[in-house]
Amino acid sequence: MFKKILIANRGEIACRVMKTAHKMGIKTVAVYSEADKDAMHVTMADESVCIGPAASKESYLSMDKIIAACKQTGAEAVHPGYGFLSENATFSRRLEEEGIIFIGPKHYSVEKMGDKIASKKLALEAKVNVIPGYNDVIDTPEQAVGIAKDIGYPVMIKASAGGGGKGLRVAFNDAEAHEGFLACKTEAMTAFGDDRIFIEKYIEEPRHIEIQLMGDSHGNCVYLHERECSLQRRHQKVVEEAPSPFIDAATRKAMGEQAVALAKAVNYQSAGTVEFVVGGKDKSFYFLEMNTRLQVEHPVTELITGLDLVELMIRVAAGEKLPMQQADLKINGWAMECRINAEDPFRGFLPSTGRLVKYMPPPATAGVRVDTGVYEGGEISMFYDSMIAKLIVHAGTRDQAIARMREALNEFVIRGVSSNIAFQAALMQHPRFISGNFNTGLIAEQYPKGFNAADVPHDDPAMLVAVAAAIHRQYLARNATITGQMPGQEYKPGSKYVVLMGSERHPVVIKAAEGGWDIELAGSTYAIRSNWQFGQYLYQGTLNGQPVCMQVERRGSAYRLFHWGVQADMQVMSAHAADLLALMPVKVAADMSKFLLSPMPGLLTQLAVKVGQEVKAGEVLAKIEAMKMENVLKAERDCVVAELLAKPGESLSVDQPIIAFK
Repeated sequence: MFKKILIANRGEIACRVMKTAHKMGIKTVAVYSEADKDAMHVTMADESVCIGPAASKESYLSMDKIIAACKQTGAEAVHPGYGFLSENATFSRRLEEEGIIFIGPKHYSVEKMGDKIASKKLALEAKVNVIPGYNDVIDTPEQAVGIAKDIGYPVMIKASAGGGGKGLRVAFNDAEAHEGFLACKTEAMTAFGDDRIFIEKYIEEPRHIEIQLMGDSHGNCVYLHERECSLQRRHQKVVEEAPSPFIDAATRKAMGEQAVALAKAVNYQSAGTVEFVVGGKDKSFYFLEMNTRLQVEHPVTELITGLDLVELMIRVAAGEKLPMQQADLKINGWAMECRINAEDPFRGFLPSTGRLVKYMPPPATAGVRVDTGVYEGGEISMFYDSMIAKLIVHAGTRDQAIARMREALNEFVIRGVSSNIAFQAALMQHPRFISGNFNTGLIAEQYPKGFNAADVPHDDPAMLVAVAAAIHRQYLARNATITGQMPGQEYKPGSKYVVLMGSERHPVVIKAAEGGWDIELAGSTYAIRSNWQFGQYLYQGTLNGQPVCMQVERRGSAYRLFHWGVQADMQVMSAHAADLLALMPVKVAADMSKFLLSPMPGLLTQLAVKVGQEVKAGEVLAKIEAMKMENVLKAERDCVVAELLAKPGESLSVDQPIIAFK
């Protein structure tokens, strides 16, 4: 067994690998960029080596620097995590030439299966079901349009080296095929250094289901059942679960056996995943691609099998045999994973960067697991992906797993940057998700105009009003005990208040009760009892005898409550103050309609217009790169460019003006 390994990655996955290595008694080496000098994975490792500037190309994608770090520290093996160099056959081969073990498949397997075009051809030879398409490299957008027409719309335009939703577009017509080809090519070169593109038929109403594999160097290969990954936004997975609520035992066996046959065709050793698209009506399945690495969503497989996939990868790389056979692999319960990302679901899921002012994940229990690479006070950088953490739950049944995930999301506190927790919580209570009757189009279909608070009506809005009133009354009661008040003129909180929720007024009467308050509201009484101390982020107590937990933010008399995916903004004040507020003039926001504003923090990579240029609606104005994704900004209406207010290469902040129009 290795004495020391280097993890050629960062963030959550680097920390995840280190935990298993330390459990096995193996010392670890972290590599880090200048932007990550204070990162969690650096402090977790036994040793660390700085490998360059923040840009991935100059640090985490530099093979020379990583190999030099191995030699400097005496690391015998490298675990690549996922992303970066994890599926780079040249990296695997170079490590082998240097006498360093790659904790992953052999370079020839990576080369054959990591390339989506080559892997489809191999799948055909191995008699694996494949999607109709054009499996050679496409050189021009005009050629792409012609091929798309021959296949028949809709089509998927994909980068051969792509993954994680990058370098992928769906086209429904010639214009989308032309633009999608160019966008995929640019995005793929930026993310993977490989801009080869191919096209295949897009299966409508598809399910995205993948088979986890594990092979060793002794000819053994098993499948560790399936993962359901159909809940996606813009082709990026949002929620994963294992097993799938859609797959039956016969389909599972057929998919698993085809995946193993494909793996054996390339002498596959280590963890790998074969992804399938499955037809929603007849469960027909087609090979999509093989990921020759550990997947982001591997924890759900670990929880239903009881196996540590990272440990198996390390042991296989060290030459050991797999400790199990196919017949030994059973499914235990149900597991679910939500990706907690630094993005604002209420602003089109734009990336959010900055300092984690508060980071308080739910308590780890037998059924709740949090994999992360961040800490309170740390920075979420614009240079890398947006993942803050992975929240994983395990329970006996799917319904129990959903309930446990809802509770865990409700307790996950993140402040300082925006997160997608509210969106995840909304998905956990969506009827189609709960029923298991969904496909990869669910999010696009259900939220065609994006996600906003109105999409998640609360079951009992009055309950939120009552809790806000109780919290405010408790805050006032605390203030009444502050010393230094004038004798005989002590502050005494009243009992009648108005809670403003949006434009709605909710008169309430608050009465003190043992351990809390009774809130009279619209003819009902809410008995709220809590030992919650003001200043905490989680309000916990009981409401009419039932436990209640919700997140709270306070600014003066204004409160923002988060509960079951609902974000409710309220203001609590006396009835007299509410009447005065209604008489105040409404402040009109400044007119910014003649400016193109940056919707996110990021790097301005291109300005596509010049001063004086006439622009038509839909034309590209600028491109911004943030968290490894290219974002294209287009004109919403016909206009004329008056002034360019930013330059390519400039780092932009949210709402920073880029272009002014006449």
